[in-house]
Amino acid sequence: MAGEDPDIFSKGDIVIGNDVWIGAHSIVLSGVTIGNGAIIGANSVVTKDLPPYSIAVGTPAKVIKYRFEPEIIEKLQQIQWWNWDKDKFNKNRQLFQGKLTTDKLDTLV
Repeated sequence: MAGEDPDIFSKGDIVIGNDVWIGAHSIVLSGVTIGNGAIIGANSVVTKDLPPYSIAVGTPAKVIKYRFEPEIIEKLQQIQWWNWDKDKFNKNRQLFQGKLTTDKLDTLV
């Protein structure tokens, strides 16, 4: 009977990375992993994993572009700024002001 065993209808946990933006009225299906820094447009239906720092829209959601160049994405994944304590974040505030460049990130990697 429907509803007796929830595992029958689930493809696994939904995993949402850090600094992810999910637009209004979007749906994320079971078993999907959303990478760090990804953006999901409003009213999207996410049926597959989304890479870090991707921008995805639609039904089903498709990656239309990336927020940064591959080199910057790799460095952001390495430094994991979302795990920094408040003091380290404040000390490196300039990283988040203006255009993000590999030169800025190289001082931290």
